[in-house]
Amino acid sequence: MGFTEQIEPSKQAALAEIGAASELAGLEQTKGKWIGPQGQFTALMKQMGSLSKEERPAAGRLINQAKVEIEAALAARRADLELKAALPKEPTDFTLPGRIRPLGRLHPLTQVTEDIVRSFRKIGFVVADGPEVEDDYHCFDALNTPADHPARDSQDTFYLDSPSRLLLRTHTSSVQIRVMKQQPPPVRIIVPGRVYRRDNADATHNPTFHQIEGLYVDKGVTVGDLKGTVEFVFRELMGEDVKIRFRPHYFSYTEPSFEIDFSNALVKKMGKDWLEIAGCGMVHPQVFENVGYDPEVWTGWAFGFGIERIAMLRYGINDIRLFYENDLRFLKQF
Repeated sequence: MGFTEQIEPSKQAALAEIGAASELAGLEQTKGKWIGPQGQFTALMKQMGSLSKEERPAAGRLINQAKVEIEAALAARRADLELKAALPKEPTDFTLPGRIRPLGRLHPLTQVTEDIVRSFRKIGFVVADGPEVEDDYHCFDALNTPADHPARDSQDTFYLDSPSRLLLRTHTSSVQIRVMKQQPPPVRIIVPGRVYRRDNADATHNPTFHQIEGLYVDKGVTVGDLKGTVEFVFRELMGEDVKIRFRPHYFSYTEPSFEIDFSNALVKKMGKDWLEIAGCGMVHPQVFENVGYDPEVWTGWAFGFGIERIAMLRYGINDIRLFYENDLRFLKQF
């Protein structure tokens, strides 16, 4: 039998085997047998070198046409076998009513965080982030916290067992140091994130909780800017009836420093006139010097508050531990 006379019978035999394949593994074996590296059509292609120049073009066309038909048959058979494999093994009654799959939803702390971020974005703030494992410099030294400050004791801060004295950050203020070191002023950022303190878990405390830090640095920034921003954000979060007051306080990284109290209908229901909600102040000149900003040129404010506290007030929750128990009966309410 001549060379070209072998092509058609081989093609028909290949198509028959492909049509008879009953599973994907067998189909792959058939493919390798005919058009794989050691396949019969590959062997025919190698024999073309022994043909004369006149015979090669016609023989090449016949082989290529046969390979195209075989590959099309392989693709069609593969689709049929894949569909067959995907069908249920047992008979299915397609007239039965469908199953309603439960929909997931955002955690209440995530919802509150996104609302806070949305409020700040309206007035030109951008979100910044930083590591949760920090060092003494970014968490304390650069923020003008004295070496003998109680917050630096191992009774208050989680220190990691390492020569570099790494720790789990106690506040998101460490990120403002990293941002100011990386870019020149002006700066307008918010920093939501997880923080850690050695607190015993109870209704109002948890060793792990969430804070959001705000920092604004520019020329001519005043306490009035701080007060206006705070009032805008809390009215967005808690309603138009919110009232804000500032009380003098002390923080090592701000001067002057204030505690922020707020009052609204929810606070009144708790039997209180005012509730402490955040700490804030004008950035201490020493902090600016630590990051290379000239305190004679630049001024700024910073404030931070706990996201859990906002969520508890917003939703009337009296135990912070509920946020971390992953009880679906609780989470489905939000």
